[in-house]
Amino acid sequence: MTAVELPKGAAGEPQKWPLSVKAYHALGEMGLIPEKTELLYGEVYCKMPKSPLHILLLMRFLQRLQSTIPIGMHVRPEQPIVCGDSEPEPDLSVIKGSIDDYALEHPRTAEMVIEICVTSHDFDRLKLRAYAAAGVKEVWLILAPEQQIEVYRQPKGEQFADRSIHGPGGQLASQILPKFEVDLGKLFKR
Repeated sequence: MTAVELPKGAAGEPQKWPLSVKAYHALGEMGLIPEKTELLYGEVYCKMPKSPLHILLLMRFLQRLQSTIPIGMHVRPEQPIVCGDSEPEPDLSVIKGSIDDYALEHPRTAEMVIEICVTSHDFDRLKLRAYAAAGVKEVWLILAPEQQIEVYRQPKGEQFADRSIHGPGGQLASQILPKFEVDLGKLFKR
């Protein structure tokens, strides 16, 4: 029997075979990809376990969002968004339309995405390119240890034109959701 040689990438390295969103779903349905994963740029990443602080902040944001969300939008906690060759699962996303609009496929963008970063700062920042490319209007990275929030707005291609850092302390209001405002002192209080 003759061995089959795999295609070579740059400098003789084995070639990577990118995984499409469709293939990711098919392999997941067959049980060949673990459940706690995210697809980013054609590669599968294992999700990190969530600490009590992560859950506390997620629940505080979920409660606040649900009380201020405008009619015609809904909040999706820890659910996928298809962003080209990626399918991240943000901690929270605000989506236009009703939940019934997504019975057959996941949303392809969001009005706002919130990622809680306790130890996952670099991984969550890795998702920014996918969110910008998908036209997500506003992204908040909640930097728990620093008691700060990084805000990204104005998607342009695969980047955001506007980045700002807020906290510790003070107030922060969304530009996308007029009634959504947080007091950073209360948010990070334990």
